[in-house]
Amino acid sequence: MTAHDLLLLSPILLLAALSVVMLLVIAFVRQHRFINLLTAAGFIGSALLLNLQMGNVAHQITPLIILDDYSRFFAIALLLSSAVIALISYDYLEQGDNYREEYYVLLSLAVLGAVVLVCSNHFASFFIAIELLSVSLFAMVGYLVEGNGGRRSTLEASIKYMILSGVSSSFLLFGVALTYAGLGVLSFTEIKVLLAAGQWHGYVGIGVTMMVIGLGFKLSWIPFHMWTPDVYQGAPMPVTAFLATVAKAAVMAILLRFFVEAGAFQYSALMQVLTLIALISMVAGNGLALLQPNLKRLLAYSSIAHMGYLLVAFIAVAAHNPLDTKLALEAVAFYLVAYLLMSLAVFSVMTCLSQPNAATDADTLDDYSGLFWRRPWLALVMTTALLSLAGIPLTVGFIGKFYLFAAGVADGLWLLLSALVLGSALGLFYYLRIIIAMTQNPSTSTRAVGSSLSYLNRLVIGSLLLAMIALGVYPQPLIDWISVAVAAMG
Repeated sequence: MTAHDLLLLSPILLLAALSVVMLLVIAFVRQHRFINLLTAAGFIGSALLLNLQMGNVAHQITPLIILDDYSRFFAIALLLSSAVIALISYDYLEQGDNYREEYYVLLSLAVLGAVVLVCSNHFASFFIAIELLSVSLFAMVGYLVEGNGGRRSTLEASIKYMILSGVSSSFLLFGVALTYAGLGVLSFTEIKVLLAAGQWHGYVGIGVTMMVIGLGFKLSWIPFHMWTPDVYQGAPMPVTAFLATVAKAAVMAILLRFFVEAGAFQYSALMQVLTLIALISMVAGNGLALLQPNLKRLLAYSSIAHMGYLLVAFIAVAAHNPLDTKLALEAVAFYLVAYLLMSLAVFSVMTCLSQPNAATDADTLDDYSGLFWRRPWLALVMTTALLSLAGIPLTVGFIGKFYLFAAGVADGLWLLLSALVLGSALGLFYYLRIIIAMTQNPSTSTRAVGSSLSYLNRLVIGSLLLAMIALGVYPQPLIDWISVAVAAMG
């Protein structure tokens, strides 16, 4: 490894050093605000370093890490999303009786795993990164089990996530082992070369299928979604935000890289399985969300549907026309960024209205009854985010769904597009149900309405609101950036 390699790795090395520095600082002094700002600054600093590298040629650092514009783009998106989660966590944790500072160490380790994951093009780094991400989340999900206001529900959610995540990792690792047994390589690009040369083995088909199953658990595709509603409901609100956004976006980004670089799109049987998963996830995810009185569970099923929407463009990447393939790649990337913005806005509002010392977070419709009259600023952000999730024009969600439609039409995926339309119509119903509840007379519920918003939280939430609207009205700068990023996959 050369000095140039270390310079290119500086954003990842900064993330690794961040967790070590925080551990040392916490050992001598506990200062919640300082650790909170240090975490956010570390994430933003790493994102800025990566942004400075955008436009550079792809660089392979050892066989494990690839730094190209695709990995840099998604790493920046994940880091900025994580900075938002770190900042909104402060007021939430400040109200609790738990040790607060260790949460940020776990968060930084999870983010390190997510960033290394999107920079991987080798199964060794891929598996290490996804396990670093998952193991950090085990503790984060159960973080509020201690203290005077400790919740047993967080421990239950943590155990469920640990067990099912372990099962999915077993599928993933066994799939990697079978692929290696059939081909003798672990690099994504080397797999493509061997398959193109006709060195197919039955182990490879089984191995890739098992890997898709393992990643399907991480992405909550139906029928691998069993953990999602329970873990979303039991986890602390900021951790639910991280699970729904950064963790899923990182897995989807690496799955797309694997399929493109390993040439998995050429296998029709695998694409048919993904088509069936997409259909079920879009329709059943939205259908199950209709039945949920709990907002965390509703958003869990909604996220399942959105991962199904993403599969429309994902499957369209298999198009034979290079222009259609490029359009599909851009659609996946754009919708992932849109989903990050929309979900972060929703969970930021819910975090501001929640208290860790309460038995549960603010996750029922009663908690949002009359929010327009009690907290109009939060209600405005929540409404915009929900309308964007529904795909209403002048929001980033509309542009994202338009992109998915364009990719699907270009590849003639009419069945998937029909399911997308049906799912979007169902989604609009339950999103409007929340908006209507916010306009009604305030509930007589005795639950507190959360802490007053700090200036920093106002800035974060206002930035999310501005981004959702600005990218819905004028998305061209983001589209241009994404076009540069996906060109690295060619």
